[in-house]
Amino acid sequence: MSGEDSVLESLDVSRETSDRLRLLADLLQKWNPKINLVSRSTLETLWDRHILDSAQIFDLVLHPVDHWVDIGSGGGFPGLVVAILAAEKDPAQKTTLIESDQRKCAFLRTVLRETGVSATVLTKRIEQADRQKADILSARALADLSQLCEFAERHLQSDGTALFPKGVTWQKELRQAEESWSFTHEVITSISEPEAVILKLGDIRRA
Repeated sequence: MSGEDSVLESLDVSRETSDRLRLLADLLQKWNPKINLVSRSTLETLWDRHILDSAQIFDLVLHPVDHWVDIGSGGGFPGLVVAILAAEKDPAQKTTLIESDQRKCAFLRTVLRETGVSATVLTKRIEQADRQKADILSARALADLSQLCEFAERHLQSDGTALFPKGVTWQKELRQAEESWSFTHEVITSISEPEAVILKLGDIRRA
């Protein structure tokens, strides 16, 4: 079974959602040589490394969600995957993707248009975008945890939840962030990378 088939089977989504995820993968392969949306070395494992890695985040919160904001969306992970899953599983969810690179925003908008999925793309620097009052804030491969807490302070509701996938250095980042920030946290082992985790943070405030 290919990575694509096994990921789609594990996600247990409708045929329409499967087709939308395939279209995202096809468009990424087409655009990536021009604007480097993801590392070229990860394209062979695109379904596990990027799509499954993003999809697992969607199920870590209770739905329905009023407003999900993905910052530094880049090639659309997890933001586009979240928006595609929400179209089937949480259709009232408002999804906002914040990305400062105009070419990457053009890609994000192209995927949304061609999949028929609704989401807002803001071509802004995260620290300059209007405060989003997000219920859920996500970011993948964007910045260290201390910087992410700063972004959360601006864009996350006081009772909101932040979801930050992290690699092998997550414990070091957590210790450093706790020097300047106070938050509750849960460590969830990634299903796509055994040494990676998703940090689920709440009640984020300056220490």
